[in-house]
Amino acid sequence: MPALIIKAPTPLPPSLSSPTIFLSGTISPPPAPTWQSTLSTSLSHLAVTILNPLRPDWDASWRENRSDARFVTQVNWELDGLERADVVVVYFGAEAKAPVTLLELGLVVGRGKRVVVCCEDGFWKRGNVELLCEKMGVAYVGSLEELRRVVVGMLRELGVSVDG
Repeated sequence: MPALIIKAPTPLPPSLSSPTIFLSGTISPPPAPTWQSTLSTSLSHLAVTILNPLRPDWDASWRENRSDARFVTQVNWELDGLERADVVVVYFGAEAKAPVTLLELGLVVGRGKRVVVCCEDGFWKRGNVELLCEKMGVAYVGSLEELRRVVVGMLRELGVSVDG
């Protein structure tokens, strides 16, 4: 059974029958390939659900406050996805500031979730992220390939058949 990929703002179903992965992290402006699509493609043959908050329709007209229903919908979708995920993948690109990703990392650390962080060389708060992961026992890697390997290991622990 191939992976089910649910992208924001598609409503999350009441129950998810397969282990669920939430993709938290740096947003790259188009046309750059995204780390989300690269990772999702590499996991697409597995019986998992991938929650991808990336919104191609996001633009500068969105107001980041409660008065913008699109913004409220997006933030609630992400918070619900983080809560429901079995595995949370957190990715910090070298050029990004990623304040929301830092917030999401802080939210999930220590909550009994499987969390893996990928932090590229050059990320402005890399030292903080690395030390937090070390202190909290969170898997920490430096490349997308290592990230995929750790995610697959976590899925194996959850009973997903990853061979073949």
